[in-house]
Amino acid sequence: MKNSRSARNLDSQADPLEPRHLDLSKAVRGKYYDRMQRGTNIALIAPDLLDTFPDSESVNQALRTLKRLTATTAPPARRKQRISAAS
Repeated sequence: MKNSRSARNLDSQADPLEPRHLDLSKAVRGKYYDRMQRGTNIALIAPDLLDTFPDSESVNQALRTLKRLTATTAPPARRKQRISAAS
C-alpha cells in the first residue's frame, strides 16, 4: 500500500520533459473564448530591450510617441500617375 508521501517523491523525481498523461475529464470547452475575443495582443520583447521597456506601459508610451512623430514628419504618400492610352 502506497502512502501519499512516497507517491509525491516519485512524481518530483520524474523527468520534467517526459510526456505525461493529462486528465481532461473536467476540462471546459471554450472557457477562455470570450476573453480572447475581446482582444489581447502579446508582443515578446528582446532581452536587450528589457531595461528600456520594463513593462507594457513603457512600450505603449514609446509606440504612441513613434506614431505621433511619424504622422507629423512623414512625407505624404505619392500617388501613381495614370498613363493614358493614346488613341
